[in-house]
This record gives sequence, C-alpha cells and structure tokens, in this order.
Amino acid sequence: MPIRVLVVDDHGMFRSGVRAELAREGAGVVDVVAEAADVDEAVARLAAEPVDVVLLDVHLPGGGGVEVMRRTQADGRPRFLALSVSDAAEDVIGTIRGGARGYVTKTITGPELVAAIRRVADGDAVFSPRLAGFVLDAFAGAIDVAAVDEDLDRLTEREREVMRLIARGYSYKEVAGELFISIKTVETHMSSVLRKLQLSSRHELARWASDRRLL
Repeated sequence: MPIRVLVVDDHGMFRSGVRAELAREGAGVVDVVAEAADVDEAVARLAAEPVDVVLLDVHLPGGGGVEVMRRTQADGRPRFLALSVSDAAEDVIGTIRGGARGYVTKTITGPELVAAIRRVADGDAVFSPRLAGFVLDAFAGAIDVAAVDEDLDRLTEREREVMRLIARGYSYKEVAGELFISIKTVETHMSSVLRKLQLSSRHELARWASDRRLL
C-alpha cells in the first residue's frame, strides 16, 4: 500500500507543487490523499481521512503546526514531518518537542522528500544535516530557547518569516517571491519587525538574528 500523505501548507501553489512532485517521484510509494491550508482544516481532514504521514508547515493560520499535532496526534499516529521554509533553531526544536518525527526545509528535492516520507512512516527520525545540530545543541544547553522565544513572541508568524529572510540578506523582491506576497507587504512587515524589536536597520536586524542563532 502506498504511504498516505496529507500536505498542510497555507500556500495553494506550494501544495500543488508538492503533490505534483510526489506523484512524479513517488509513484506507487506515496499517495497524497488530501491537502489543508490551516490548522482547523488539517484537523478536519485528519478526522475524515486515514493518513500515515503529514507534511506539515510550521507557520500556519490558526496556531501553527504544533497546534495541529496537539489536536490530532494519538499513539504516535499519524506521523508528522515538518516541511518549512524556516531553518531557525527555535522552530526546529519547538516542532520536534510538539511531536514531529522529522524536519526538512523546502529546498529539499523530490527524491529526497520521498525518501524522508518513507523513513518517517517507518518510525525513523529525519533531519536536514544542519537542523540535526540544533536539536543536539538544545539538549546540550547550548541554545537558550526560552530567551529566543521571548523575543520572537513579539512578532507574528509572517513577520518571523520575513525577518529571517531579510536578516540572511534577501532583497525585498526575493522575499516576496519566496513567500508569495507583494513587495509592499514585505515592506510593511519589515517596518513592523524593526519597530517591535526596537532596531533601526536591516544591518542591526542581521546582527540581532545572528546573536540568537536564527540564521
């Protein structure tokens, strides 16, 4: 039997791309049986559809990916694999604490994603190499996750996404393309981020994010 997959992401174009990629690279192995765009829809889909693995975005309307796991996971089923644009330490650690069996970024290739789904379905833990280090550092006490969370609580989920990309050196146009939003919306989010964090420039933001290991 193919592995039954639910794709949860608030961008319809991304969900369609994942479905097409899995159909091409995972034919006979993986079957996308449903999609969802937010927390409530994901919970409803999981109540109605037998699913083996959930491909779960971290930042979702309605409470985020952790809220989906909190409301649906029982006895280790279904298994959750985070598939996110974010590779920030606190997102990785928080998602694993919430119950995910793995965490990969959206730069993953189709064949790699199929392999990751198979491993998670078999009960293995799957991480991109850099992300596995975050989990080990957290357990070793090298990352003060509580302090990072306190700063980020001031920002909305979308502002966090914009903040990380800008801090990495993305232009406003590149951020808009990555997040499927307008350049004007990026500018609005950036202004809000700087105001909330009491920073004056993107250069200060880059230092702020680097000090907290968010890049």
